[in-house]
Amino acid sequence: MIETEGSRAKRIVTIYDDIYNLPDARDYFRAMHHAGFRTAHHGAAAFRAARAELMRLRGLPSLGVLDFASGYGIAALLMRHKISLDAVLDHYRDPALDGYSTDEMAARDQDWLRPLRAPDNADRYAGLDIADQALAYGQRIGVFDAAFAEDLQTDMPSDALAAWLTGCDLVVEIGSVAHMLPQALDRVLQAATARKPWVITAPIRGNDTAEAMDVMARHGLTVEPLPLPPFRHRRFADDAEQARAIANAAARGHDPEGFETTGYFHAQVYLARPADELMDIAGWPFSPNVD
Repeated sequence: MIETEGSRAKRIVTIYDDIYNLPDARDYFRAMHHAGFRTAHHGAAAFRAARAELMRLRGLPSLGVLDFASGYGIAALLMRHKISLDAVLDHYRDPALDGYSTDEMAARDQDWLRPLRAPDNADRYAGLDIADQALAYGQRIGVFDAAFAEDLQTDMPSDALAAWLTGCDLVVEIGSVAHMLPQALDRVLQAATARKPWVITAPIRGNDTAEAMDVMARHGLTVEPLPLPPFRHRRFADDAEQARAIANAAARGHDPEGFETTGYFHAQVYLARPADELMDIAGWPFSPNVD
């Protein structure tokens, strides 16, 4: 979920915007390119590093990965395919796609992604969001193995989701609003009873993360920032949004100079793990080292 403010004419994408939940992903990813969206570029590199370490520590050949507040599933797409964010955005910017029906677009996306599937990744990916069409499209083209259009801020998980969560090892999140929807996160972690999953998240600086951090701590997870500098999330829609973002970042103890002052929201990556799995992370390949 990508959060923005500003006038209807200037805003880029919000959870409530029609562009977030369409039958296919063309308009959404075109908007992401227009917005200068970069979080998934850096976040996915950290997610892949966490995945490798979790598999090593637990001796697992594959993981159950929940893409939390997933939308069309950019986190899952980048984790399970040998592809960059730029390649994804370029794919959807192709003007030749303009006349495609949703069925034609889905067939093209299936053909595009199939040879890019990482052969050493046998993980099971599920998307969780309230955006039912976005989830359905992600599942249709092979980004998700399962998809759950559920509002866990309001309701308990369905029996199907609860069953899937018993085998969840890793929860990944890129850019959800109201950071990580604490009630939903609590219900996910309550249901993940067979294995205590790691949670890795990339909040925007200035988002109120305190409640989500408390939820993870109550479930026995230790939360720490990865040693990765803040990185660009997306461009500000207007000067007023930038001013609010600078004020919010400063209010939460961040120095906005050189970050939010440059015209972009900035994000950081946090990892939550059980105390007995707090191995050194200094050598992990966190970042692709490209803006």
